[in-house]
Amino acid sequence: MIPIRARRPNPYSASPLDRASARREDAAFLAAARESPDSLFVPVWRGQSLLAGEAEAVRGVFLAGAEADPWRVDAPWAFLGLWQERPVFAIDCGAAEAPPAFDAPAFGETARFADLRAAAGALPEAEAAILAHARGLLHWRARHRFCGVCGAACEARSGGNTLVCTRCETPHFPRTDPAVIMLVVQGDAALLGHSPRFPVPEMYSTLAGFVEPGESLEEAVAREVFEETGVRVGAVTYHSSQPWPFPASLMLGFYAAAQSTEIVLDPAELSDARWFSRADIRNHKALGFRLPRGDSIARRLIEDWLESG
Repeated sequence: MIPIRARRPNPYSASPLDRASARREDAAFLAAARESPDSLFVPVWRGQSLLAGEAEAVRGVFLAGAEADPWRVDAPWAFLGLWQERPVFAIDCGAAEAPPAFDAPAFGETARFADLRAAAGALPEAEAAILAHARGLLHWRARHRFCGVCGAACEARSGGNTLVCTRCETPHFPRTDPAVIMLVVQGDAALLGHSPRFPVPEMYSTLAGFVEPGESLEEAVAREVFEETGVRVGAVTYHSSQPWPFPASLMLGFYAAAQSTEIVLDPAELSDARWFSRADIRNHKALGFRLPRGDSIARRLIEDWLESG
């Protein structure tokens, strides 16, 4: 199978940030940066990002100056890095029972908290990546408040990028779960499946699953495809990766060459799986099925395969 290269960056993977990890232990720098009117603050409320605008004009709202003053002291925060030399912090607004209201003067309207996935296709690439970074890091912080070793409370260190147990002093680092996502192909046909968990009833997508301990990525691809569809695969080639902070995954994209075509479904995972030709996929609307969302690596795998043939 001829490798198919990624033709453009995946959504959430074009971060403009210098993560400046060497500054995370610099308490004086962090204190001054948090007080600086030039610093940018990325608010997250219970997994939702602050957005303004509509349709193709959606933008992320980054607070600075007086807009950020209410959140400089009490809200949990994390240093994300530098954007054009300006410090950028994530701030957790989740303690508020209702989403806080912010003005967005540049848009002449009030900003609102919303699911990042609903707007990612319209957001500028840099903004989408920063918002995803903030969401993922704060999700980890909110769910690892206590030590997994002794159960005591943890406190943030290293600019909010590490948690340390207050009793046994075990350090805990942000967790990312690796998942393989693959388009299985044979000649002019690709294997797509439908899960009852999909939010769109008519959607067919690539297969995917988490990497298990002691397993290579190629082994995970072959195992997941066989478990879900009964199809055997041979050559596995890498395409690209995508951070997916919904809640905390790194999606590793592959193409897999099928060695068999008979489908035997695992009903716990899929309600249907079919082989589709390129013509079928290009004509998916007329045929009554939908493809995965535009901000997903699944869609990029499909589109790049379509363009290769």
